Amino acid sequence: MSAHHDHAGGHKHDHGSPEAVHDPKYRKILWFALLVNAAMFAIELGAGFRSGSVSLLADAIDFLGDAANYGVSLAVLTMAMTWRSKAALLKGICMLGFGFFVFGRAIWVAKTGGIPEASTMGLIGFLALAANVTVALLLYNYRTGDANMRSVWLCSRNDAFGNIAVMLAALGVFGTGTAWPDLAVAVGMAGLAIWGGWSVIQHARHELKNC
Repeated sequence: MSAHHDHAGGHKHDHGSPEAVHDPKYRKILWFALLVNAAMFAIELGAGFRSGSVSLLADAIDFLGDAANYGVSLAVLTMAMTWRSKAALLKGICMLGFGFFVFGRAIWVAKTGGIPEASTMGLIGFLALAANVTVALLLYNYRTGDANMRSVWLCSRNDAFGNIAVMLAALGVFGTGTAWPDLAVAVGMAGLAIWGGWSVIQHARHELKNC
C-alpha cells in the first residue's frame, strides 16, 4: 500500500460511475490484480528477508495490503455507496498502519546493522515494477470513480513509483556499500503511505457525510 499516493490535488467528490461499478471487465481486472499482488507479496517477502532489504519488505507488505484491498473491493463492488466508502476508510487506516510499521522496522535495522544484497533488490524491484505497471494500466480508466475505486487505482499507480525507488536504492547500496540508501527509501515509502492513507480517509469521510 502500499506507498506513494496522490494526496494534494484532484480529490474528486463525485460518487463514481455506476456503469464502472457493474462492469464485468472491472471485476475481472480486480481478480487479476488480487492474484498478481498476492504472488508478488510472497516473492518480495522471501527476497526481502533473504537479502536483508527493508525497502523490499516494505514493498512486500504493500503488495499484501493491496491484495486485501482488491479482495475488499470485489466484496463491496455492488454494495451501497455507504459500504464502499466504509471499505475505503478501512483501507486508508491500513495504509497508515503499514507506514508506521515500516518506520519501526527501518529504525531496528539501522541499530542492528547489516548490508542488503543490491542485486536481489534490483531484480525483485524490476519484477514488482512490471507487475504494478500492468495492473495500473488496466485500472487507468476507472481512476476517477468513488473513494473505493480511487484508492484501488492509487495503490497500483503509486506502488510503481515505489518499485522504481527500490531499484534506485539497490544502486545506492551497490555504490556506497552501506544500508542507508535502502533505509532511506523504506522510510520515504512509509511517509508516503501515511500521507496517502490520510488522503483516502479524508475522501471516504467526505463521501460518508454525503451519503
